[in-house]
Amino acid sequence: MINRLLVANRGEIARRVFATCRAMGVATVAVHSDADADAPFVAEADQAVRLPGATPAETYLRVDLILDAARRSGADAVHPGYGFLAENAEFAAAVTDAGLTWVGPPAKVIAAMGDKLAAKALLAEAGVPMLPSWTDTDSVTDFPVLVKASAGGGGRGMRIVRTADELAEAVASARREAAAAFGDGTVFIERYVERGRHVEVQIFGDTHGTVQVLGVRECSIQRRHQKIIEEAPGDLPPGLHDRLHETAMAAGRAVDYVGAGTVEFLLAPTGEFFFLEMNTRLQVEHPVTELVTPAGLDLVRMQLLVAEGAPLPAHHLYPATRGYAIEVRLCAEEPAQGWRPATGTLHRFDVPGVDREFGWIQRAGLRLDSGVVAGSVVGVHYDSLLAKLIAVAPTRAEAARALAGALARAELHGVATNRDLLVRVLRSPEFAAAEIDTGFLDRHPEVFAPLLPADQVPLTALAAALAGAAHRRATAPVLGGLPSGWRNVPAVPQVSRFIGPGGDEIEIRYRLDRTGGLADWSSTSVAEDSAERPTAPTVALVEATPDRVVLDVDGVRRGYRVHRVGSAVFVDGPDGAASLAELPRLPLPTAAVAAGSLLAPLPGAVTRVHVQVGQRVTAGDPLLTLEAMKLEHPVLAPIDGVVTELPVPTGGQVQTGAVLAVIEEEDAR
Repeated sequence: MINRLLVANRGEIARRVFATCRAMGVATVAVHSDADADAPFVAEADQAVRLPGATPAETYLRVDLILDAARRSGADAVHPGYGFLAENAEFAAAVTDAGLTWVGPPAKVIAAMGDKLAAKALLAEAGVPMLPSWTDTDSVTDFPVLVKASAGGGGRGMRIVRTADELAEAVASARREAAAAFGDGTVFIERYVERGRHVEVQIFGDTHGTVQVLGVRECSIQRRHQKIIEEAPGDLPPGLHDRLHETAMAAGRAVDYVGAGTVEFLLAPTGEFFFLEMNTRLQVEHPVTELVTPAGLDLVRMQLLVAEGAPLPAHHLYPATRGYAIEVRLCAEEPAQGWRPATGTLHRFDVPGVDREFGWIQRAGLRLDSGVVAGSVVGVHYDSLLAKLIAVAPTRAEAARALAGALARAELHGVATNRDLLVRVLRSPEFAAAEIDTGFLDRHPEVFAPLLPADQVPLTALAAALAGAAHRRATAPVLGGLPSGWRNVPAVPQVSRFIGPGGDEIEIRYRLDRTGGLADWSSTSVAEDSAERPTAPTVALVEATPDRVVLDVDGVRRGYRVHRVGSAVFVDGPDGAASLAELPRLPLPTAAVAAGSLLAPLPGAVTRVHVQVGQRVTAGDPLLTLEAMKLEHPVLAPIDGVVTELPVPTGGQVQTGAVLAVIEEEDAR
């Protein structure tokens, strides 16, 4: 029996495992880096052990430190979660050798499936269909191809290559990224299937020789080869579920699989499918499988019971399902900066209508599996995943609508996210028709547009200005009862200036009458040209408090929720949300940055410098590579010119806004 479980992971998956442990009466132990000392998963554990350091290599990838934490805390079992050491055979063996219970497949199975080339050869003998693959770049003649990390997943170490000239650099870059994420830079090359769909089968095995399948998941909506939307049981052609189940069962039996695992396939437009990999762990998207099982299976509970030696309960080969479940991965990302990972403090995290956290829902509803709460600090060292929101409903269409609605109404303040992208995908006609594949986002750039239309930004800024005035009036030490903006010359308007969602400056001018109503208002943006502007709508003020503004816009009443943190103003309205920065009326002078400076978009480490001072570059040329949140981010030359400064060497750490390089235009020279 497992009495005290250590989770060798962090964030959302640690909280997910702890939730099941509480229900089962199992004591819990968290391990944490210095950066995670105040994280929710640490607070929820019965015990917590510090792993000195901040980066994964210093903490969550240190087998010796984790085993020492288990000894010091009295843990008798270890759950690896997903990512980090979850698919590390040496870690699994070390846990077992230390006399602890390992919650996962045996080390030999992890090793066999962890070497993806060896796994392909082994499972091909069991009749599992395969794509051609290579390890030698000189042997590749059939393009396009996909470079893949041998030791991990999650899109890290993965590159699409369409020509031979791009292959060497893609392999080198993939190796670096894989080494940083998994501690192993081995990669291989596989034929790339255009318009393929990513489907997978959840399998489960026990120590008594039983291997079961628990259903199919569709995971085709991906960006940068990382899944962002998953669903179950998947909208697939008739008979395909059965064929996938049978093939996944054969793969599991071929390796005597034990515990939770996933067999992933690439589905070609022709109807053929090919083995991609077997993940020897619980998947991020496991909630959609749990929510469509009629009995309400808890896959973490099943993991613990199997680790204790219990047999799997009797189950049909082709499991029954109920309804439909869709999951989205809410990530900290900057849409305006090329979707780079975002950092900062999450001032508010409120998703309306959530029925359950980390658990099964009896009927239709919303489930939230989150690694953060309001006040959480999102740093640079780890994956950008904040939370998973899952909807279950009788039909796919109902699940998508409920999920999109909850996301659109969520208050997510302080850190930029991919929320708008997720909502637009869920509401797109192509997604509704299940016309999806791994290239969906490449073919539909329209889903990357913000939810808030550009013509609604002025109204949002007006709401922010009126709420700010109400806040100042409510906190005024004297004469707080006077009307806002009271003065002897009533014709002079009040002025508020903001930096808008796109980085443009917005100026709001408004004047209130003697009753406190809105007499008139106008907005201007420094980005606007001389073209004729659309006529401003007729607006009447219904209500204005520091946190809520109601406007009557051309006869339609519209409510805005306003949250202020210092100069930052977060406004959630009926058309979408906006983050604004209120500018001071009398700004202080600031230090100037040299013309042509390229600034770091987020904290990270410079892993490669591609140019030298004095070198001529063309717009689009790579200057250096910045690594953050386990991903590589190329920094490209924005103009033609000459590199005059490179202040950060290879290996140097930088903070947001640091100067990475300075380019002087040829004309300026």
